[in-house]
Amino acid sequence: MSRHNRILFAGDPHGNFNPLIAAVHKHRPEAVILLGDYDLAVPLESCLQEIVDLTEIWWIAGNHDFESIDKYNNLFNSAFSDKNLHLKVTEIAGLRIAGLGGIFLGRVWYPPQQPKWPGKQHYLQNQSAKIKHANDLPLKYKSAIWHDEFEALKTLKADILVSHEAPGSHRHGFKVIGELAAAMGVKHIFHGHLHENYAGIIKNNIKVRGVANGAVTDLLGNMLSEK
Repeated sequence: MSRHNRILFAGDPHGNFNPLIAAVHKHRPEAVILLGDYDLAVPLESCLQEIVDLTEIWWIAGNHDFESIDKYNNLFNSAFSDKNLHLKVTEIAGLRIAGLGGIFLGRVWYPPQQPKWPGKQHYLQNQSAKIKHANDLPLKYKSAIWHDEFEALKTLKADILVSHEAPGSHRHGFKVIGELAAAMGVKHIFHGHLHENYAGIIKNNIKVRGVANGAVTDLLGNMLSEK
């Protein structure tokens, strides 16, 4: 196994996990990281049963994973529920990986605009008695990137940032994700969401790799499987 293949990054599967499964069989990575938007009709482990004994499986959520309670439960209550990288740094195959799942939501925070709510707790405190805990949030709000959690992530250090949203390297990306990466000392960003394979460089010489839906890339950004 090449050291560059020890972690693979999978773009939005949207129900098709075959390219990832084929890449794992071929390259035998230590770990795979899925970049969101699974459109799960069954629990995630059922889709990946061919590779669960071959590699570690890690993930962040995308916007599609909050479209229905079934899609949400098939991910967040799956056998891989503890492999969610969102808002933390995890050592994987010798590298520190930071995760940022979800999307920027106008009713919460849509950079470069100021956040509508300073944080999730402030939002909850201003809701009805039926919504007082994070678990009570509507699915749409659960998909949101919250400003206070985003700022807290900046205080951590990592080698790689994986996100669903794109940084400013993409025309539909967000400059603040690059600012997050720079604050964390990140050297590489891998993101999904926009269904486009591309390579870019942003401030601080941070290398960005967009991974298209169904595509799989290695640590150098080499495409190992096309959609």
